[in-house]
Amino acid sequence: MSNSDNNKLPKLISNKNISLMREAPMNLGAEQALLGALLSNNHAFEKIEEILEPEFFSSKINRIIFESIRKLVVNDQIADINTIKVQLDGNEEFIRNGGVSYLLKLCENTISIINSKQYGELIQDLFMRRKLIDLGTDLINDSYITENDYNSRYLIEKTEQSLFNLTNKNDITTGPRDFEDIMHKTLDIAEKAFKKSDEVVGLKTGLKDFDKKIGGLHKSDLVIIAGRPSMGKTAFATNIASNISNKNEGAEIKKNVLFFSLEMSSEQLATRLLGELSELSSENIRTGNLSKSDFNKLLTSSDKLKKLNLYIDDTPALTISSIRTRARRIKRKFGLDILIVDYLQLVNGDSKSQDNRVQEISDITRGLKAIAKELDIPVIALSQLSRKVEDREEKRPQLSDLRESGAIEQDADLVVFLYREEYYLARTEPPEGTDKHEMWTNKMEKVHNVAEAIIAKHRHGPISKVKLHFNPSWTKFSDLADSNF
Repeated sequence: MSNSDNNKLPKLISNKNISLMREAPMNLGAEQALLGALLSNNHAFEKIEEILEPEFFSSKINRIIFESIRKLVVNDQIADINTIKVQLDGNEEFIRNGGVSYLLKLCENTISIINSKQYGELIQDLFMRRKLIDLGTDLINDSYITENDYNSRYLIEKTEQSLFNLTNKNDITTGPRDFEDIMHKTLDIAEKAFKKSDEVVGLKTGLKDFDKKIGGLHKSDLVIIAGRPSMGKTAFATNIASNISNKNEGAEIKKNVLFFSLEMSSEQLATRLLGELSELSSENIRTGNLSKSDFNKLLTSSDKLKKLNLYIDDTPALTISSIRTRARRIKRKFGLDILIVDYLQLVNGDSKSQDNRVQEISDITRGLKAIAKELDIPVIALSQLSRKVEDREEKRPQLSDLRESGAIEQDADLVVFLYREEYYLARTEPPEGTDKHEMWTNKMEKVHNVAEAIIAKHRHGPISKVKLHFNPSWTKFSDLADSNF
């Protein structure tokens, strides 16, 4: 837009005057000029359709008129003085402001369709400023409240939530939606899936056989990865995080991963990732038991890992509110494609009472599902299983083994159990030289480095099972067909 066009824009009150007069930032002239342009040429609506909502207008009558124009235009009808008059006939606010005479006034103050987008952006910016003033005023008022529920952490999280909502305009776009709009989005998703060249629609984990079974990780889904200790839950999660955040694999768009590690430190996770990529034992890396060539491999791998779009938060005993706040912050600053929590039982609930652990876990899983929906990303949460698995002859996990709460199964869209028969079989070795030992050896060869990903619940598809290759030394999962054993 040229300088002359800028000069034609209705002037805002200066910052100095604002500080003295404390008038809310608004520009009625800009609102009227834009409405006049829309009435004079409905094609101007295309330029501001995605940036303006009725709530953005400071004047009630302007909000009403914009909403009427939008309703007519999106239904392929003409929006002019006559059609708006028919729509608003009998509306008290319309009559109070002069009715048709107000519409004529708008058309007198019209602007060129070329400038309509700039005016729309100005109106949007002023709306955001008014909302920020409201947010700041609420924060000031709430900060004077000294009740227990209004502690500083609560106020910070509440403000973060409000800022996130404002950034994403959730405060005006949430609520009941027309089913026709929902169907348009649903068909768009179906069309994208139809046009894909492979079977995976969602976010790829990098494990091809697993991705084919689940169709990839889908937005707003809560995925539970569960298993007994030593089954490889953390390794599975770090493998997925590494595969998704790796921008060296020719990915079209970089993917950002946020990993909450409540059990291991960020350095321990980094050591695992180094071992996975360099194909060196994590224990040898930790103890320094490496040859010169091994160390050179380590340096090469570290250069690659530095390029991962991976954020690790190893703060212990986080609450679900803290996880939500920190995830929002990463989403707002850098963008976020997937969230991983290791592990569920180490997250603290927001409730003051810790007496009912089952209820607390229920609140945590509901909170994680809410985060997945709010941020529109898949959320992976690792989970422990109850000890009763060890008491059965058949060690493969079942949904009833999910520890402490049935709400985990209820809230999850996908439940995957990790199981390694080799782990249990190695602990039942018969005496050497016996027939049983020979049978045991044959069985061990069949299950050596083989893991099962048991899909016990799948909201979008059938339950199934996938065999994977797992190297415990490198803590690395891979496709079984690609292994060299």
